[in-house]
Amino acid sequence: MFFISSNDNAKIAVYELNPKGEKTIVLVHGWPLSHKMFEYQIPTLLNANYRIITIDLRGFGNSDVTYNEYNYNQFATDLYYVIYALNLWNFDLLGFSMGGAIVTRYMKMYQGYGVRKLCLLDSAVPSYCKTYNNPYGQTIESTNNLIKLGLNDRPALNEYFGSIFFYKEQSKPFKQWFQALTNSTSGLGEINSLVALRDENVYEDLKYINVPTGIFHGKEDKICPFGMAEIMNKTIQYSNLYPFERAGHGAFYEVKDELNKTLMQFLN
Repeated sequence: MFFISSNDNAKIAVYELNPKGEKTIVLVHGWPLSHKMFEYQIPTLLNANYRIITIDLRGFGNSDVTYNEYNYNQFATDLYYVIYALNLWNFDLLGFSMGGAIVTRYMKMYQGYGVRKLCLLDSAVPSYCKTYNNPYGQTIESTNNLIKLGLNDRPALNEYFGSIFFYKEQSKPFKQWFQALTNSTSGLGEINSLVALRDENVYEDLKYINVPTGIFHGKEDKICPFGMAEIMNKTIQYSNLYPFERAGHGAFYEVKDELNKTLMQFLN
């Protein structure tokens, strides 16, 4: 692990595996997780000789906790500062859930700088909440209730989130690991980025995506319903939709073998 400073000097934690790999992929986690969520994708990517770059978003994992600036523009800027500092070019970019919205904003703000292929995994795109261009999202009222819960009992918020995250019942040890991962997020980062999820919309950003894009989405996703994936597929010009039966928001674990195989087929 090392740190790269963003435009406001916030230190972003960066993790690099296989620095001499033939290809490069950058992985951006979702809310309220960290780079550790990609544990079950990393072996497949290493077997394909990928150089893997993962980060912790500000306020998450080992990155700095800042007073504010937990919005998509800032997250996308942090990502750009990492990409630029590492001199990355012709790399693949993957974003999960809120990370999908962040990489979408990156494609607009930085004209897809350096990106070869884009991967949107159970992404909160075009918006997390229902809007005029997304009838499938969560309600503002329910999201406000989550914010209120988090302000009063954040572990309870994370326990509830974990209870709807997966389509299938997971083992007790896995649920404990997942709860610990969500609890490791800072309170400021978790709640303020949940506000961003409630308020932000990247629908207009989709037209700026002009690279091959893979949309990977669980058919039983209760957090970012599958209809959102169909909107992405319809709106992004060069996109393919890969649905996963019997998978919820956590397709990266629930159907990890199928997802990893499909991901590699798309990247190759």
